Amino acid sequence: MQLKDLLYKIPLLATSGGMDTDITDLTMDSRKVGPGSLFVAVRGTVSDGHKFIATAIRQGASAILCEEFPDEPDPSVAYVRVLDSARTIGLVAANFYQQPSQKVKLIGVTGTNGKTSVATLLFRLFRGLGYRCGLLSTVQNQIDDQIIPATHTTPDAITTNRLLTQMLTHGCTHVFMEVSSHAVVQERIAGLTFAGGIFTNITHDHLDFHGTFDNYIRAKKGFFDQLPATAFALTNVDDKRGLVMLQNTAARKETYSLQTLATFKGKVIADSLFGLNMLVDDKEVWFKLIGRFNAYNVLSVYGAAVLLGEDPAEILTLLSGVTPPPGRFEQVVSNDKIVGIVDYAHTPDALQNVLETINAIRQDDEQGRFPQIITVVGCGGNRDAAKRPIMADIACRFSNRVILTSDNPRNEDPMTILEQMQAGVSPVDIKKTTTIEDRHEAIKRAVSLALPHDIILVAGKGHETYQDIKGVKYDFDDRAVLRETFSERGNQ
Repeated sequence: MQLKDLLYKIPLLATSGGMDTDITDLTMDSRKVGPGSLFVAVRGTVSDGHKFIATAIRQGASAILCEEFPDEPDPSVAYVRVLDSARTIGLVAANFYQQPSQKVKLIGVTGTNGKTSVATLLFRLFRGLGYRCGLLSTVQNQIDDQIIPATHTTPDAITTNRLLTQMLTHGCTHVFMEVSSHAVVQERIAGLTFAGGIFTNITHDHLDFHGTFDNYIRAKKGFFDQLPATAFALTNVDDKRGLVMLQNTAARKETYSLQTLATFKGKVIADSLFGLNMLVDDKEVWFKLIGRFNAYNVLSVYGAAVLLGEDPAEILTLLSGVTPPPGRFEQVVSNDKIVGIVDYAHTPDALQNVLETINAIRQDDEQGRFPQIITVVGCGGNRDAAKRPIMADIACRFSNRVILTSDNPRNEDPMTILEQMQAGVSPVDIKKTTTIEDRHEAIKRAVSLALPHDIILVAGKGHETYQDIKGVKYDFDDRAVLRETFSERGNQ
């Protein structure tokens, strides 16, 4: 495509060189530049792409899109100056890939908790309805049966448009994607046309990036502000910020609730370790999912599917057989009936939701003994430190035993993180709390403490199959460690 065609309907501040230059590739990474590339210089949180313009030209870049021209432009290269490179690359990528988001029904899911579950449940539901579908999620990207590893909750604009194009090539008609607050602020969804947006909930998280909770709320709301009038905006009105999301949207406003009047109304009848019995729009349905938080997830999925024109009865029939995504309240059971639960809960609200669910559904065993809850939990490094003592406090309040351990320490000292968590442990809970830095040993200790029918919650990493320590990702899977430790216990 010629550069001038890539810039269709894009505000420009200045240009230099031939606008009829042929462009065969887009990239924001100077290391990936080759002949025919348009290199986009983006000012990021870690580095400024403008510093790599000369490198990109040496690599053979045919054109440069930037916010500031170099002091000595290369006369053999075309330059385009714009106000905001991050936003513009989304618009350019959409043009380069022929507007793929306009050719599918693209549904975005945002919120602190539940994004992965809702997007994945929608993907599975619509495949069950007979559609070819795409998924962009924290766990993985997927084109029908083909799984593509995910590196970010929401990919960059170039990757997203490329994946959407691949999905179209494979005949996909519906695509479900998580929309993170980072992605909204960093303009990673610029240029995408959504058919609908879903809001799950919002609690304190990512304040290391956003600075304040108000900024975080504005970032989530920014997604709905961008929705077109042709889309729907479906929000959880039981969340006190749910209606805030709809304030300035041009989209059709719809709601779901377990507590009040809404477009889509649900009610939990019964909840157990085996499933969830609910009323959904006055129809009683049994789901394989567990917990009140999943009742909200199911309700939002049901609402979105109805808004996309599907039959309510068929939706509920198929949803009743859907299982949770990997690492979301995923159970690993030992031969002597210890129940291990692996969950991605890495925010205070998510951890409390999971523990409240476990407390609500645990029942006396055959001997009349009430099972104990043993929680293994840590907090990630280089992330919001304010939540660390809160997470420890919640674990202690809703558990019989707590083992504080390392999560993904990244570039922080794991013991520093654990000391900050320990600050949240009240004097009355000190005796039931243990700190073990090594996560593998922490899980082993939890299993050694457990009796048959006890419940071990391993929280924070969920689906992840690695532990990030000092920039190196080591193989680590909570589910695999639980299975291995249960097996060792059975052989003793």
